[in-house]
Amino acid sequence: MPCLNVSTNVNLEGVDTSAILAEASKTVANVIGKPEAYVMVVLKGSVPMAFGGTHEPAAYGELVSIGGLNPNVNKKLSAGIASILESKLSISKSRFYLKFHDSKAHPAQEHAQCLHALHQE
Repeated sequence: MPCLNVSTNVNLEGVDTSAILAEASKTVANVIGKPEAYVMVVLKGSVPMAFGGTHEPAAYGELVSIGGLNPNVNKKLSAGIASILESKLSISKSRFYLKFHDSKAHPAQEHAQCLHALHQE
């Protein structure tokens, strides 16, 4: 279950956040190679933030995934999400930082996911 959490100092009032969420969700799913049904995207705006000593539009993101991440995938994800933020929120690609965390599944998580899948039938 990949989860992308993005915070920005840009005010999102009046912004079509649905389009940003949809495009980011598709990008994460396509690049990682996991079904979009398992992708979660969180977008928070108006977060007090300074980057490089200024308060110009900037963003910070964290992407957590159980597998599927590697240096090549991370580079593609960074570029894809940065492009979305630049086109939709006018955040320069040089003012966006994305942190990756490849989380290995714990046996209890695997069991819980299996039980969840059984209840979905």
